[in-house]
Amino acid sequence: QVQLVESGGGAGQPGGSLRLSCVASGDFVTVNAMGWYRQAPEKPRELVAAISDADGRIRYAESVKGRFTISRDNAKNTVFLEMKSLKPEDTAVYYCNAHVTRRSGNIRSMYDYWGQGTQVTISS
Repeated sequence: QVQLVESGGGAGQPGGSLRLSCVASGDFVTVNAMGWYRQAPEKPRELVAAISDADGRIRYAESVKGRFTISRDNAKNTVFLEMKSLKPEDTAVYYCNAHVTRRSGNIRSMYDYWGQGTQVTISS
């Protein structure tokens, strides 16, 4: 099994900052791309930011460019999301996502995993 455990959510004020962390653990060969998604009430889940493993390519949602920074520590299978200049519209449940390679015998397969979500609420 593979587990993704998020931390760092909570309440903040407009203009403030929060930092999310997500650690992948369990039975896997490698953690490939990792990312953060969010889902606000009555809205579909959307990509916030994603980072690849080998070359570190990054992509952001237009709404967070210049305010959020995604990074990862490959040695610790951890992905971070530094959020600055927060706005009320950033309020959502934030989910960590990871593409993980697992091995069964001589066969390697890639799987998609999600964390349990962490609430971020921005209000004055």
